[in-house]
Amino acid sequence: MSTFAIVVIVIAAVVLLLLVGGLAGARRRERAFARRYAERVAAADRALERARAEDKGWDRAELEGAARAALASERPGVRYEELALVLVDDRPGIEEDRAHFVAVGEDGEARVVLARRAGGWAVDRVG
Repeated sequence: MSTFAIVVIVIAAVVLLLLVGGLAGARRRERAFARRYAERVAAADRALERARAEDKGWDRAELEGAARAALASERPGVRYEELALVLVDDRPGIEEDRAHFVAVGEDGEARVVLARRAGGWAVDRVG
């Protein structure tokens, strides 16, 4: 076997090892992201329960209905398979309360921020 062939084989082996290592690292980061996302959703659910216990304006069905209505008006025709409450910002009073949802579908994801007003929940922004 020539020296050139040995060098080519070694370079190919190093490239293969780097590729496999990169794929393993990407998979590990993806799993970590999914775990952190699930933790954030669970934390938001706990915060919603605390907020609902302290003040009766935090009804989950009403929040989801307002978020779905906002998505339907801002992005008509787009279907979202999952709607997750990711942040509950319950401040003293009702004027500064915010609820953040993330909608995930085939066309990507959208963040819906609802603001609480005296008459109920209204869309603050859809992004």
